[in-house]
Amino acid sequence: MNIEGSIALVTGGNRGIGRHFVEQLLERGAAKVYAAARDPRAVDVPGAVPLALDITDPDAVAAAVATATDLTLLVNNAGVTTGADLVTGELTAIKQEFDTNFYGPLAMVRAFAPVLARNGGGGILNVNSRMSWLAYPGVNAYAASKAAAWSMTNGVRLELAGQGTQVTGLYMSSTDTDMMAAWDIEKNDPADVVRAALDGLEAGAPEVLADQETKEAKAALAT
Repeated sequence: MNIEGSIALVTGGNRGIGRHFVEQLLERGAAKVYAAARDPRAVDVPGAVPLALDITDPDAVAAAVATATDLTLLVNNAGVTTGADLVTGELTAIKQEFDTNFYGPLAMVRAFAPVLARNGGGGILNVNSRMSWLAYPGVNAYAASKAAAWSMTNGVRLELAGQGTQVTGLYMSSTDTDMMAAWDIEKNDPADVVRAALDGLEAGAPEVLADQETKEAKAALAT
């Protein structure tokens, strides 16, 4: 889809990868970018439209739909990791990860699909993870929620094809954001990840694998 002239909404648009999405969408000529955050006062990108939104709150999602009636591009970026494992982790933490990483983005897709249809189809970009395909002690709840998000992305792509909505999934390895601050490992530059994502979106790609580690992890599924 064409980003120039689009009307976009980025969840978690106040920091990290979300802030880079807001900046780069505006740089590429988006006519309007709603930067959604639980506290819209945290949005500081010039030209962005702050929008109060908690994707786990049905009333907040409904309010966002009532505001962004002109939307043509939804970027489901908001996410969380609690460090919980599946057997020993607190069940409330596991549920929090699924609420934010799976049910929240799904709620946004369900709510905005009719809006996108009325506005010509548009597109959805779901920010997922290489952990969609891996298990690792200390992040297994996150991995499970991202595996569900991968499956959801593939499912809604098929379901929304008839209305002309493009659905692209973004997958990446460790990226230099607040979420990964405690991990002393090599990390992607979030600006590079977002650039690859938006290039793929404009090219009509169903999936964007943002780095070599992610490409290798996807290829290894065949083994």
